[in-house]
Amino acid sequence: MSLLGIDLGAKSCRGLVISTEGKIWAQARRRYPLSEEGNGAELSVLSLWSSVRELISELSAKARHDPIRALSVASMGGAIVPLLPEGQTLASCLLESDARGELYLKELEKELLPIELFTITGSVPGPHYSLPKLCWLRDNQPELFARAWRFVPLASLVSHLLGGASTCDYSLASRTLFFDLQRKRWSGRILSACNIPRQKLPELAPAGKPVGTVSRRLAAELGLPGGVRIILGGHDLGCRALGAGVTRTGQAICNLGATMAISPTFETLPWSMPLMLGKGLGLEPHVIPGLLISSAYNRSGGRILRWFRDELAPLEKREAFRRGKDTYSLLLEEMPQEPSSLMVLPSFGETGPLYPRVNSGAILGLTLQTSRGELIKALLEGTLYFLAEAQEAYDQIGIPIHLYRAIGGGARSERWLQLAADILGRPIERTLSLETATLGAAILAGLGIGAFISHEEAVEALVKVEQRFEPDEQRQQFYAERLELYKTLYPLLREPLAKLNKKGGQDDRPSSGHQ
Repeated sequence: MSLLGIDLGAKSCRGLVISTEGKIWAQARRRYPLSEEGNGAELSVLSLWSSVRELISELSAKARHDPIRALSVASMGGAIVPLLPEGQTLASCLLESDARGELYLKELEKELLPIELFTITGSVPGPHYSLPKLCWLRDNQPELFARAWRFVPLASLVSHLLGGASTCDYSLASRTLFFDLQRKRWSGRILSACNIPRQKLPELAPAGKPVGTVSRRLAAELGLPGGVRIILGGHDLGCRALGAGVTRTGQAICNLGATMAISPTFETLPWSMPLMLGKGLGLEPHVIPGLLISSAYNRSGGRILRWFRDELAPLEKREAFRRGKDTYSLLLEEMPQEPSSLMVLPSFGETGPLYPRVNSGAILGLTLQTSRGELIKALLEGTLYFLAEAQEAYDQIGIPIHLYRAIGGGARSERWLQLAADILGRPIERTLSLETATLGAAILAGLGIGAFISHEEAVEALVKVEQRFEPDEQRQQFYAERLELYKTLYPLLREPLAKLNKKGGQDDRPSSGHQ
């Protein structure tokens, strides 16, 4: 028997079919357009649903020899879709990047102090959560708000459209800013402060719970066998962690993608919640019962490498495309083995916790002898210093990290992984499947139908470590000294960089992104 995991993002959906013995039968992806205007960001539910149907049809066709018995859906957090009582959707989905309701966060602060809100939710307020979106809809589209039966996240929407319930799991509920983390229910205190009726939010349950069966009509249309069970999925962060085998205290994801992030897993609330809030580090339920997960991220991360490729290596980009090669792999091969002599402070657009956003960065130490490969390495070093400082913050809070599992496009590069191990000073492991969100959803599907007794058994069967990268002691010591220099320079340069932003007429408001 096989399992289907689906991951819904802002621009595309992905799917994976895997047997309960760990054999990957098929993977696929479908893109869909999103609409962005001003601070708004919306996704057509019709486009999303059409893409999901195509995705499932392709995957089910490739797995006919080992029919799919259960599926689960992961999705981004913060996005919301209004449903009618009959189950139809009323409008487009407001994506997590939709910041039209940002001003409502100021109104919320008048009712609850930041530490009160953090104590209830474990979240650091931001426009990417559902709360400001619902407040904006309430005041700007009152007829839609009144007609809506419930506002649900994308994973709940797709489960509902397939024939299941519109139930929301705890991890996605945590992305609304209405969820009481300790009581595992919607917070009446916050709902009252925002004048949002409780009945406008979906029912809650833990990830991995059965919530229905794919309808007979849809099963026939999509090529699925009858009786495919729908199992409650969760936030893509927790599903990525589960799909990478990050299931115990001391383990963390290391995301080397367009956004670079570290996301540790732990069992109990940190000893100092105020300190955690002060560092801008939130937490949320893992999709594994009893576990929590946090995330520190830098959205400029891998985008710095994309900037280098597009602006400084356009000829190589075109030649690589002509030859069917990956430009990033070719550029990373130019990096020297030894650490660079440069210092890059990577505030190129958006940062996450620890520092406010500025729209420019600094490259220090350039000489006439600086090579292109050294500059490439310095760009990656800078983003990793940011994560190393976040790792120190987690240590101070009482969330230790002893081992990383790598995800994201950068995890395909051995050089990038070794550099990360050297700077973070922790072993980093790469698993065979880097599509960990879809794999995590598939694991939840298996758990929901009893194919596995526990998360440990499921991870043992389906998550395979391919390679391990240990930090080099000498390079680690060098980078530890560089990290101290980084921490000294960044605060000193932040104000001058902000002035450069204003001189250039750039917007300096806080980022609406998250991880």
